[in-house]
Amino acid sequence: MKPLLAAVLAALAGLTPIFPARAQRPAPPPPAPAPGGRGLGQPLAGLGSDQLAAFQTGRAQFAVAETPATGLGPIFNNVSCVACHAAPASGGASAVTVTRFGRSVDGVFDPLASLDGTLLHARAIAPALQETVPEQANVVAKRLTTPLYGAGLIEAIPDASIVANAARSRTGAVSGKVAWVTDPATGEARVGRFGWKAQHATLLAFAGDAYNNEMGITNRLFPAPAAPDGNTQLLARFISLGAPPEDQPGADGRADIDRFADYMRYLAAPAPAPASPQSAAGAPVFASAGCAACHTPSFTTGPGAVAALSQRTVALYSDLLLHDMGALGDGIAQAAAGTREMRTAPLWGLAARRLYLHDGRATTVDAAIRAHDGEAAAARDAYVQLAPAAQQQLLAFLQTL
Repeated sequence: MKPLLAAVLAALAGLTPIFPARAQRPAPPPPAPAPGGRGLGQPLAGLGSDQLAAFQTGRAQFAVAETPATGLGPIFNNVSCVACHAAPASGGASAVTVTRFGRSVDGVFDPLASLDGTLLHARAIAPALQETVPEQANVVAKRLTTPLYGAGLIEAIPDASIVANAARSRTGAVSGKVAWVTDPATGEARVGRFGWKAQHATLLAFAGDAYNNEMGITNRLFPAPAAPDGNTQLLARFISLGAPPEDQPGADGRADIDRFADYMRYLAAPAPAPASPQSAAGAPVFASAGCAACHTPSFTTGPGAVAALSQRTVALYSDLLLHDMGALGDGIAQAAAGTREMRTAPLWGLAARRLYLHDGRATTVDAAIRAHDGEAAAARDAYVQLAPAAQQQLLAFLQTL
């Protein structure tokens, strides 16, 4: 009998965990995908030699395919970071989605935490562990992989700048809410800015959450393994509960989540495309239609020790706030975000994407704009009422960001 099959059968009988300890990581890691155009997948300009080395190490680790022997699972969504963040180059987006679920009754959202809500783990190391959306759930939503380009610049925007922008006077029904979240590394309240619900304030927290929830590898920030459908007794047949986190520091004192954070932090932002007469004409149309009310053109990073991230203009076209998106909300409450609230998606690098909105329902930018709702309804209506030539100018402008 094959060793793994024997281990599975023994585990199902409650005899022994399949993977009681994490094996040593294989070396060297495979090469990362080649960089794409417009700076995508490349390091920030101006990095020092140590920072560039950290970027290269992180990029290689980003591409490593985990296995059960190196900590994958027991339940997970994919085997590596680059499996989802790959288009058009490492660190980008993809057509991969995850499933979120919960239960809403009379406007009150229940994350079904006892059933391992709200994230469905679509894969498992053994059939007995496979999760399903519980029958109690009456809200099910898809979320598309987000690109990571320029993430370090976004991280370097001071909390105070985002708060100040939220407090400025706005027109119409547009307000915007700061997503205050707890940083798992420090316990401090910080302004969330990463994820569809702005549920993370730092790249280290983002990396730790993804490592645990998407690949099933516990780490110092998220040391508790997810139990399939909340069944801890079943989980205990496959792993040793209460074991130390699987992601341990290497000889350099850094764990994988630190390396992932380094890679994302030092990824270059998308380089703007050259303007054409049509795209140049589209910039004032973007503003006059009200798009900039949420898609703030730029912020400035604060002073810092890394010159490439210090006091830089961040042309992300997002206010990083939560907005009530009406029917475009995903129905899931998470962290500071309510069921109808979504973080304003940054628009830089839009030309490198092929699917749009949080669930990928739109295959064109025009369709994505027309699907806007809630606080964005007025800007949507303004776009719809534009002359076709003006619409094309606005769309051409977006392709240059």
